[in-house]
Amino acid sequence: MNRRTFLKLTSAAAPLFARAQSIPPAWSAKTVVLQSEEIPGGGLVQNFTSAAEPLAEASWRLWISVSGNVPFNVGIAEGVPGEKMTVHMAALSSGEPADAPLAIGNLPEGWRPVQGVHLHLRNGRHRLYFWAHAKDVVRYLAAKSENGRRYRVLDPLRPCIYHPSDRAVDGPALTAAGLNRRAARQAKPAPGEPLAPSMLITNDATNVYQLPDGSFEMFTVALQEVGKDDPRYMAHDNTPGWVRVIDRLRSDDGLRWGDRRRVIVPDAEDPVDQQFYYLSVTHTDRGRVGMLGHYRVQAQTMDLERCFSDDGLTWHRSARAAWLPRSAPATLPDSYGIYAPHELVHHGGKWHLFYTGVNDAHNHKDAHGPRTRAVMHATIESPWG
Repeated sequence: MNRRTFLKLTSAAAPLFARAQSIPPAWSAKTVVLQSEEIPGGGLVQNFTSAAEPLAEASWRLWISVSGNVPFNVGIAEGVPGEKMTVHMAALSSGEPADAPLAIGNLPEGWRPVQGVHLHLRNGRHRLYFWAHAKDVVRYLAAKSENGRRYRVLDPLRPCIYHPSDRAVDGPALTAAGLNRRAARQAKPAPGEPLAPSMLITNDATNVYQLPDGSFEMFTVALQEVGKDDPRYMAHDNTPGWVRVIDRLRSDDGLRWGDRRRVIVPDAEDPVDQQFYYLSVTHTDRGRVGMLGHYRVQAQTMDLERCFSDDGLTWHRSARAAWLPRSAPATLPDSYGIYAPHELVHHGGKWHLFYTGVNDAHNHKDAHGPRTRAVMHATIESPWG
């Protein structure tokens, strides 16, 4: 790099450029905090997109969810990592929320929550976001609470965003979203339910954050369509013909979303099978640290890649590789994939990462032993280095 090029780069992104080149200190040894076998009713546990909240002394509250061969649900696990934790799965009801350690009301019968995002709002109240799944329903809902225990869904018929498979999504909206192969889809909305606008159609993994000014930002996965003649088409993926990328939306109230922008896409420096499965963001006094879902479709592996941003729109990917390495097969559960939580947590002088480790391929066609998931824990002195 000559002097002119260097000055051009540093004048465009002065503090961030220097930060992005630093090498962070090593992670602590990884430990298993919560295993699927410890969840009442069974299922595969995860804390993907979910918060970890310090309690008194060494105790934590971990927001979790379960999937697999059981109905989806969200829950909380409380206790000291390394010791047995107390788990409460949400009591679900279509009426008012029940009196329980964790309850969600005004959720239509048969709708099941997963991948919860819990926020302590700046006004002292609580907000819980989650994907709701039911027959013909895949949508992202918001629920409110005064006490952090009993949540009420605000409006199940008017979600924050929609999955392409939701009953309120029709062909014209999918075409406008660039998903032309689904142009013939017929919507089947419930009485009084509006059709989904194209701007609110996303894929899956979603994170929401409240900013210092009280507004909200959302990072979610969008889909780019590719044909079978495109080298990015991977027939063995669970969604062949779609490339996952990251979009950002903003909102004044965290309920009505707009200003959608594409912020991270594979580029010429990435392998042809590179996709991005999630973006979890940690806000610090030095800027945003991103944990990017580094999905290699050919191998069906999921890694956690570190990235940086000053504004949530322009992201710098200095490493383009795993930040926290996966474990060797048959050692720890995170041998095939690592799925990030809502954010890193600074507590007790260290940055804590509670994450989901999996030992099977993303398309579930291969595994390092019997399929399992676990919530795992590692710490680092600084995410910046």
